[in-house]
Amino acid sequence: MDTTLEEVLDLFKQVAQAQQEVVQAQQETERKFRETDRRIEQVHKQLSREIGNLGGAWGRFVENMVAPACETLFLDRGIPVHQVSQRVKKRLDGESLEIDILVLNQDHALAVEVKSKLSVQDVRDFLTDLAEFRRFFPEYEQKQVYGAVAAMDIEEGADKYAYRQGLFVLTQSGESVSILNSDEFQPKNW
Repeated sequence: MDTTLEEVLDLFKQVAQAQQEVVQAQQETERKFRETDRRIEQVHKQLSREIGNLGGAWGRFVENMVAPACETLFLDRGIPVHQVSQRVKKRLDGESLEIDILVLNQDHALAVEVKSKLSVQDVRDFLTDLAEFRRFFPEYEQKQVYGAVAAMDIEEGADKYAYRQGLFVLTQSGESVSILNSDEFQPKNW
């Protein structure tokens, strides 16, 4: 059986048509992948926002649990409490310092850093803030300045590290908050 030139040309046209259809199908597939990637990215951003909001709400919940407990906890340690303030923020020379809970009396200012989960890095960051406390809050220059960290959950070693740095360590104990430091603990005056 002989193939004519016309049949060969027709065969080439069919192959070219099939190749064009494959290219179009690949382009459509790539477009769908890009659209899927875009949708996944949107979902990821939305989830990240919602997780961030949940973390912030959880942090405020912990703050609201710790703040009222500070009065009795520190009174039991010989530090009477006259005022408890939450989210105290100061700005100075384009910088800012925020204290989650500030406990005051005539002789003491106690800054409390509150985390839902406390890590060693959180303690290090708070130590940096404490080193700047008197610069941002010169009105407490004559007071003894103590520090405390409070958390619902404490990563292994974070409590011991904070304790060795001279910080009070507070955590959930049943339905209330307790100080983990021994009665002999002497806080560092910052």
